[in-house]
Parts: sequence; structure tokens; C-alpha cells
Amino acid sequence: MSRIGQLPVAIPDGVTITVDNNNLVSVKGPMGELEQQVNKEIKVEIKENKVVVTRPSDQKHHKALHGMYRALINNMVIGVSKGFEIQQELVGIGFRAEAKGQRLEMSLGFSHDVIIELPSAIKVEAKTERRANPIITLKSADKQLLGHVAAKIRSLRPPEPYKGKGIKFVGEQLRKKAGKAASV
Repeated sequence: MSRIGQLPVAIPDGVTITVDNNNLVSVKGPMGELEQQVNKEIKVEIKENKVVVTRPSDQKHHKALHGMYRALINNMVIGVSKGFEIQQELVGIGFRAEAKGQRLEMSLGFSHDVIIELPSAIKVEAKTERRANPIITLKSADKQLLGHVAAKIRSLRPPEPYKGKGIKFVGEQLRKKAGKAASV
């Protein structure tokens, strides 16, 4: 049995979950509303203020779907009740970031500024303090969308292995390569 799939998802106060005939799971809470289409083979039920996900057989395909859909529903419940947050740090001389509504303008050492139009489900803040690297904070109820946007931002200037310059997640440990040793 899938260890993750077996665990029921507890529904906190203020969160409502509905499952319709087409296996569309809708989760509403104080932070927003999310929907997820579940495969027809996987059964989603609400029992005693908990969401239970079951599968029809022990086939490898069903086991994979079982754990995945349970995790997605759990992430939706956490997202609409608490929300998710990702912080990214711009490491490099002259790197800066500025948030203007749903637009994020960054200067990353290219000949032009990079402008990203963010989805409406994501809130962005850019904070710059003297003698510190600029920090971009992304907040959303949708964990999948948040991770996708954060990866897209990071891909503009990934941290390089020699000096560590680039866009990295706050708290991320980078493995730097050693320089060439002088020959004797």
C-alpha cells in the first residue's frame, strides 16, 4: 500500500471541500479557491471531516496515482488555509529587483531589464536593503503554480558554480568548485 495515499487529509476549520460526479475536487478557504481534476480510477470521499483517497487495485499505475492525488489534495488544503511562500535572493553586483503590481522588473547584468508578468494568483514583493542582496518574495495558495514561477525566475540567471552569482533560493547551499591549484 502507498504510505502517503493511505493517510487521510484533515480538513481544518474554515475550509470546505466538494467532490462532484466528474471527480473534480474543489477546495475553498480564507486564502482562495483551488480545483483539481482527479483520474476516474481514483476514488475521493469525504468522511468525518477528513478526505480519504482510495484506489481500485495494487497495480503500479494505480499506486502512483493514489499517492500523487492525495498529496495534491493535501497541498490544496494547506494552500487555502495557510498559503505558501518562496523567497529568492539575487546575488551579484548591480542585480536589483522591483515589483510593480503583477510585474517584476529585474536588472540581472544583461543589456536590458528583464520584465516578468506574473499570474494573478501570485503576490510578489521585492525588498532591497543597503549592503544586502535584493530578495524577491512570492506568495500564493497554489503550490504548483508558485514552484513553476519560482523555477522560471531562477532559470533567468541560475547560480554559477565558481562565484555563486545568480538567482538562488534563500537558505540554499551552493556547491562551489575549487580553483585550479598552482603547479610546483
